[in-house]
Order: sequence, then structure tokens, then C-alpha cells
Amino acid sequence: MDTSQLAAALRSSLGPVTIEGLSRLSGGASRETWAFDAVSGDGARTELVLRRDPPGRPGDPGSMSREAAAIAVAREAGLAVPEVLLSTDEPGLWGSAGLVMRRVPGETIARRILREDAYGGARAVLADQLGAFAARLHALRPPPGLPAGDPLAGLRGTLSAAGDASQVFELALSTLEASPPPPRKPVLVHGDLRLGNLIVGADALRAVIDWELVHTGNPAEDLGWLCVKAWRFGAPAPVGGFGSYEQLLAGYAAGGGAAIDMTAVRWWETLGTLRWGLGCLGMARRHLSGAVRSVELAAIGRRACEQEWDLLKLISGS
Repeated sequence: MDTSQLAAALRSSLGPVTIEGLSRLSGGASRETWAFDAVSGDGARTELVLRRDPPGRPGDPGSMSREAAAIAVAREAGLAVPEVLLSTDEPGLWGSAGLVMRRVPGETIARRILREDAYGGARAVLADQLGAFAARLHALRPPPGLPAGDPLAGLRGTLSAAGDASQVFELALSTLEASPPPPRKPVLVHGDLRLGNLIVGADALRAVIDWELVHTGNPAEDLGWLCVKAWRFGAPAPVGGFGSYEQLLAGYAAGGGAAIDMTAVRWWETLGTLRWGLGCLGMARRHLSGAVRSVELAAIGRRACEQEWDLLKLISGS
């Protein structure tokens, strides 16, 4: 990566700087995350993060601009999100599409947030805070150009393309198709609201990050996705491993959100579990086919069977 080009691109927002400490952070199956400091002539440091598509593996065209626009709308409304300094859909600056944000201090590793005593205060309030965050997000006017669509049709297409991959996935999709919740006016949806995409301090949420799946859709989608068992990381509480359904819905109401009942949340939780199961299956196939040889893809891909078990429990109501 050409750090001099990166420094030149940041000049308009930070003035003349040099780039120091550029290092790739762990995690991220679809995008890379890099931390670095922009250092001005007087020695002042600005801590920054770069998210980019892996060079040679371009993402969805225009997705970085959409992500940056959604974060900007949320930040202008006072929501807990990073400040984006620079974004581009072109590869010239760092080899692929990407964006640069100010670094937000806090923890992102789910198992630490869920298990370490230092985050006990945050765990007590996160479900309420994320409910309120979602409510305020859903009240915002979506920026133009965001994708939309029928999630059931999308999953049906993915499952059909996978062939006879899983009878459990087929059963889950048929069950969802038979009893969809009433339609709602489409709203701005984060699309991946969960631990791993949150920066958490000792006592509270610090920021919601990773907006690459932002779109317009049903407001209950964000709530249901947060409740998917995979995002509890082994902890027992049904909302992210740290809270209750009641806390989440109370926070959503307190944030000004329209009434959402548990039937809708559970429907979207089931859809989210199926969506993640199909995602795991796809990652396994990318690795096994040799298209992208990756230990991370293989490790995630093997979890497709866990989603089958979770779906059977959801469908049976247990």
C-alpha cells in the first residue's frame, strides 16, 4: 500500500501528514481492516482506521460510497458511529475501494465483552442502548441509492443455487414463506447489527461499525438479526448474549420506534439464522472449491450445521 498516496488523500481533512504504524487488524472475512496514525508536522497524532476490499477481490460496485453516506446520515443525527474522513469506490489510493474513519476507543472482541468483568456495566445496558439506536436509525431518511428487495426471494435464489444442500434450510425457508409478518414501510436498516460490529466501552456502547450491508427494509430485521444465536458467542442471554428480548423492545420503544411484537422479531431471528447458515455454506464452498483458500472461510463454513440445529429449535418453538 502506498502510504504517500494515502497521506496526500488525507491532506484536505487533516492537513499535511505522514502515515505511521500501518498494520492489519485481525478478523473480517469479506473486508480488510487496517489501523494507522496520521502524524502532522508538530507531532500531533490522529488515530485512524482503513476498511477496504481485498485487492483482487472487488466488492459490490458503489458499496463504499453507500456505506459512507449511511454513516454520515447516522452521525449527523447524533448516533454512535465513527467519523468518515475519506471514501472511494476506486482502487487508486490503496489498491481497492475503501474508506478511512477516525478510530473509536473500545473493545470489539465479542468474547471479551461478554465475559470480562471490565464490561459488566456495558452488558447491563447494551440491549436497551441498541434498541434505542435501532429506533433512531430507522427514523432517518435513507440516503439515495441504497439496495432494497425481497429477503425471502433472495434466500430462495441462494438456496436454489446451492442445490440439494440442506433439507433443514429448505424446511426453514418454506416455514418462513408460509407465515410472513405484515409488511412495514421500508426504513434505513444497518443489516449487520451485532457483536463484532460494535465498539463497546466499560459502561456503554461507543460506536456501531461495519455498515457494508446497509439497505432499506423492515425495521424488525435489525432486531431479529441481533438475536440470532450465532451472535451470542456461547452466552445464554437471547439478545447478543447480553440482554433480554424485553430490554431490546423497551429500548426500541424508548428511542421512539414503532411497536414491534415478538412474533415479528422471532420471524426475523429465524430468517437471520437461515441467512447466516447459507452464508456459512457459501464460505465453505469458496474455500473447498479453491476459489479462495482461507482458514477463516473454512472455520466459518463448518458452522453451517450449527445453524441447522438452531433452525430446528426455532421452527419447533423450543
